[in-house]
Amino acid sequence: MKELSELTFPDDVIYSDDHEWAKMENDETTIGISDYAQDQLGDIVFVELPQVGETFEKGAEFGTVESVKAVSELFLPVGGEIVAVNDALEDEPELINNQPYTGGWMIRIRLGNPSELDHLMNKSAYLESLKG
Repeated sequence: MKELSELTFPDDVIYSDDHEWAKMENDETTIGISDYAQDQLGDIVFVELPQVGETFEKGAEFGTVESVKAVSELFLPVGGEIVAVNDALEDEPELINNQPYTGGWMIRIRLGNPSELDHLMNKSAYLESLKG
């Protein structure tokens, strides 16, 4: 595992306590797991994601990620309707390890309640929580 200083934490995303990130783009929010989360998991070998059109509440489990170490649940940092799923992860789950904020994004949702974004952490707050 890497030191925090070796990991990437973009300023343009917000983070959840469960190590998911969210990035608003127009009326959609892209969601994935943080560089810290993928580093803790190790080599990711399989991802199970929901179907487009499904709706989830904030905090609901929306899928799983399987690594050589463990299977971990994925939790939505904000609620809404799934409008896109990163199908590339089916054949290349390692994109999450290599590009957690770009090619390794998982889903896009249309927010049910935009105020839920207010409860997520900016980069500095997230880093403080990791040091905690």
